[in-house]
Amino acid sequence: MNLIIQAIHDIPADQLQRIAGLATATRIEQIAAHAYRLREAKPHDAIATYCHDHQLDYGFVRSNQQLADFGLLVIDMDSTLISIECIDEIADMYHLKPQVAAITEAAMRGEIDFAESLRRRVALLEGLDEGALMRVYDERLKLNPGAEAMLSSLKKHGIKTLLVSGGFVFFTERLKKKLGLDYTHANTLEIVNGKLTGKVLGHILDAQGKAERLVHTRNELELKPEQVIAMGDGANDLKMMAQAGISIAYHAKPVVRSQASYALNFVGLDGLVNLFAG
Repeated sequence: MNLIIQAIHDIPADQLQRIAGLATATRIEQIAAHAYRLREAKPHDAIATYCHDHQLDYGFVRSNQQLADFGLLVIDMDSTLISIECIDEIADMYHLKPQVAAITEAAMRGEIDFAESLRRRVALLEGLDEGALMRVYDERLKLNPGAEAMLSSLKKHGIKTLLVSGGFVFFTERLKKKLGLDYTHANTLEIVNGKLTGKVLGHILDAQGKAERLVHTRNELELKPEQVIAMGDGANDLKMMAQAGISIAYHAKPVVRSQASYALNFVGLDGLVNLFAG
């Protein structure tokens, strides 16, 4: 196994040597500005705590595993690909952000069924002018750090991208066009006479729906589970992540970190590329 160590800052040599000693690694190689590969490393109970204390992300990766082995990335939108929760920001236009955000947080922790939480949140938006959606997209929606670098690397390796979200088609379709994503799937807000009705059209895309969309796309591309990476941050992503050979918790809730193959707690989305650098 190789051990990948990465951060958003320079990693002092003594810290790398300390980790290499714990893992009995045979060699330290720099693979990016703030990322290193420790060859022939072995797990040690102290590594997780040491890395957390020094704001380092780590991951044990098979020596022969690289990005070219994969064919599909399935990624959540809100707080994963982008830095905001869109529904919270829409609510802020209506001075309802605290009420909506509280429901969002409870759903992310897995305390409320997602479909029910979405209905409750969207109901609070009844009567809001549809122009608020465009304002959120133009004024508040930002990609998370490393997003464009990650997507560029995926494209170079011919890896398809599926953006699957419990959020809204209004945003996923615009991101698809902007970023050149291959597939998107999300929920649709009902709008009548330029106003949100407080309802979602059709069947709500929940945790099970995300998982089913991953499986559908994987089968369509004739890929094996081990050729799929799934990335998310909340409890609503767990079923989807369970269907992928590799799952990555991105700045995620504890329940997600505990079940993922890897956790990126500090670095940007391009940390995925460093994990599987050739």
